[in-house]
Amino acid sequence: MGYKPDLTRDDVTPKALYMNRRQIMASAAGLMAGGIAAPALAQNELEPNTFEEITNYNNYYEFGTGKEDPAKFAHMLTTDPWSIEVDGLVDRPGTYFYADLTEGMTTEERIYRFRCVEAWSMVIPWNGFELNQLLEKVGVQSGAKYVAFETAYRPEEMPGVKFPVVEWPYVEGLRLDEAMHPLTLMATGIYGEPMPKQNGAPIRLVVPWKYGFKSIKSIVRISLVEDEPPTTWNKANAREYGFYSNVNPNVDHPRWSQATERVIGGGIFAARKDTLMFNGYEDQVASLYAGMDLSEKF
Repeated sequence: MGYKPDLTRDDVTPKALYMNRRQIMASAAGLMAGGIAAPALAQNELEPNTFEEITNYNNYYEFGTGKEDPAKFAHMLTTDPWSIEVDGLVDRPGTYFYADLTEGMTTEERIYRFRCVEAWSMVIPWNGFELNQLLEKVGVQSGAKYVAFETAYRPEEMPGVKFPVVEWPYVEGLRLDEAMHPLTLMATGIYGEPMPKQNGAPIRLVVPWKYGFKSIKSIVRISLVEDEPPTTWNKANAREYGFYSNVNPNVDHPRWSQATERVIGGGIFAARKDTLMFNGYEDQVASLYAGMDLSEKF
């Protein structure tokens, strides 16, 4: 695809580490020869994340509000077979089975910083393909300006939806140029393995310059629309959660600062890190918001 995101294998735990629980002393940089280039992030400022951390500290409220609830309960989710409805302003609408929708996609590993609005972050090696590939496959019509997404809603498999934490099903959206950006990923796995259920199996969105709740999980519907679509957290509390939700250290959440973050795995006494504008991807995505007041369009 030719696009080089920000992080390298040095910023995440090599797969063998979480398998045998031993610290691997040799550099893992050789594993990424010809792969992902490093960003303007100081490599020694990032603590690695293990597979266990990535899959046991999650927000997936359909399975509970505790960070460990998804790992406990997501096994209940049936992911095979899986289909996604594609509709709206597209040339080829329809219900696509997962295998048919992903057939022919160019997949790769993307190592991204992933930051949540609660001011914690991880570094995660996602596997997947650029969302623009899928949109090109279904054919975006000229009137489309936004892409809307919807998560599976299955009360019999998702114990968390019994509680009105938010309005179900979970929905999200991107402006079309954000969706077409080469950093925007349809992730299908982690560490080269199929996506764990608690992380959004079998397919989820990853938008690394936005807060984590924009990266909607277990997608069952994608709609191309003309008007800005409703999004779950904006509907729940527009004062706290805007449509764009770009990582911005200069715009605080009303109940806490977003100026610093806690890196998961760094230990309870680890120093907090300064939050980077657009989560460290400013050089790649700032042009999308040229002329916008990002304190108003948060």
